[in-house]
Amino acid sequence: MKIALFPGSFDPVTKAHVDIVKRSVDLFDKLYIGIGHNSTKPGFLSVEKREEMLRAVFENEPRIHIIAYEGLTVDFAKSIGAAYMVRGIRTVSDFEYEKAIAQMNHSLAPDIESIFIVSKPGYSSISSTIVREVLRYGGDISQFIPKEALALL
Repeated sequence: MKIALFPGSFDPVTKAHVDIVKRSVDLFDKLYIGIGHNSTKPGFLSVEKREEMLRAVFENEPRIHIIAYEGLTVDFAKSIGAAYMVRGIRTVSDFEYEKAIAQMNHSLAPDIESIFIVSKPGYSSISSTIVREVLRYGGDISQFIPKEALALL
């Protein structure tokens, strides 16, 4: 069985995240969306709210499983039996950052392969960081967030 992990903060989940998930789910038998918890950096939304939003977005896809985790991502990947880690790439700077992480992960867990999915051009400017700022100052984020998640904000 091919099991993959798509890790991230998803704070909040964006249409760019959804695009990467939809384009990668058919490559695997099971895809875990792992909501990483960083104890040194408080999130904008609670982990529980992010989990609720992701469940609402993917409720009709039985191959997708949403779960929060703490600790090293490679350790979590091993614990769920994931042999693949999916990462979205929007920009050249994303590639440089993700390449460094993938190389470190490979050193820590050589049996877990990183898979990069390049975002569609229309999603390359959407990031959770920017969406959080727009949301924080009362701007309209409806064009960046899936409608199922927007309803939960």
